[in-house]
Amino acid sequence: MFLCLSLVVVSLIIRRASTAPALGLHEGVPSRVPESLDSNKQTWNFKSPEVSQPVRGSLGANILGPQNVDLERQNPDLVAPPTTDHGQLPNIKWPFSLSHTRLTEGGWARGQNVDVLPVATALAGVNMRLKAGAIRYIGTVLQRHWAYMLKGEVRISTVTPEGHVFVGDVSEGDLWYFPAGHPHSIQAKSATEDGAEFLLIFDSGTFSEDSTFLLTDWLAHVPKSVLAKNFGIKDLTVFDHIPEKELYIFPSSPPPDDPKSDMAVPNDTPNPYTFLLSKVVPTGQPGGSSKIVDSRTFKVAEKISAVEVVVEVGGMRYIDNLWHPTQPEWTFYISGEARVTAFASSTNAHTYNFAAGDVGYIPPSYGHYVENTGNTTLKFLEVFQAGIVQDISLTQWLALTPPELVKAHLGFSTEVISKLSKVKHEVVR
Repeated sequence: MFLCLSLVVVSLIIRRASTAPALGLHEGVPSRVPESLDSNKQTWNFKSPEVSQPVRGSLGANILGPQNVDLERQNPDLVAPPTTDHGQLPNIKWPFSLSHTRLTEGGWARGQNVDVLPVATALAGVNMRLKAGAIRYIGTVLQRHWAYMLKGEVRISTVTPEGHVFVGDVSEGDLWYFPAGHPHSIQAKSATEDGAEFLLIFDSGTFSEDSTFLLTDWLAHVPKSVLAKNFGIKDLTVFDHIPEKELYIFPSSPPPDDPKSDMAVPNDTPNPYTFLLSKVVPTGQPGGSSKIVDSRTFKVAEKISAVEVVVEVGGMRYIDNLWHPTQPEWTFYISGEARVTAFASSTNAHTYNFAAGDVGYIPPSYGHYVENTGNTTLKFLEVFQAGIVQDISLTQWLALTPPELVKAHLGFSTEVISKLSKVKHEVVR
């Protein structure tokens, strides 16, 4: 039963993989083959000069036919899986570089949803780029969405159903959130000549950026006489300049530097719709650091929460138990290289490799770890379809379980069990 429980993220216990202590076992209890003998470590990385082959020890054989060398080099643990992999799992990886990109004069957008990653039924993502001053339409969508700034600076605005307004700026590493149905806008500032790039995460796996409710598209399909009556304007020529086609991402003059000078009325929402995550001091850990943001700190984001994780070279985000067994995790890799094994119970487990620009999706109750397998810092963002991040570490779980049960399951010695921490720690060494 324990194996069916979720071993997913949220405590973000990060440790140096190289410093993990050896585990003592009872005499007579079979143990796993030592790592050095079963050769289950990653066999090559993205920059390895050799051609990857489906060979691990005495298992497998070289490919005799044609190979997509570059693609296979990016997926070493799919080409030559570790022997701990077993059974069948749906694919949990999607590179944004394989998404179809929608190009406009103001920038571009590319998405990920169930059309390209069928397992991702609850969350979808959009990677968007705006040139300096460019606007991502005024409009609304039926899904909640949460955003993370990758580069540059943007100004966002929204109007609530109660008539409250909010206008604010966000920079690299910051967030914003729009509830479902709230009219909103996004515009790149001119702080840099390059404009801005960001992620949008929606709480629906079927979301498509091409099916949003745009202001220009709406008004183009309303008779001028109706618009005139609605706005109390008698001169129909006022509406001659409404575009016949939608304005999606389009060029414009940058907004004023001070958001207050860009407000129709002063902000009067009970809580801000932006969160300056870049200003939050990270929780330092032996193998890296983490920042948690949820509805306790970002109050308007009632249904979406996240953790920004940094893992140093040789480190690992420890195996965790996600205490949202019915909620999934959407992950975006910002920098570095990672190895992830996902366990879905019933002996089904697959290992995947991720790099900057890749999306990962962990369904509810999937156990997993994230290991830095590159030679640079690994940074990634974990987004949850839940308002509060809660967790219990695997170490604490075992420490608080009756010792004889742990011995019976894993063969740990009394000495090893006594060293397991009974208090939840964000990190262990």
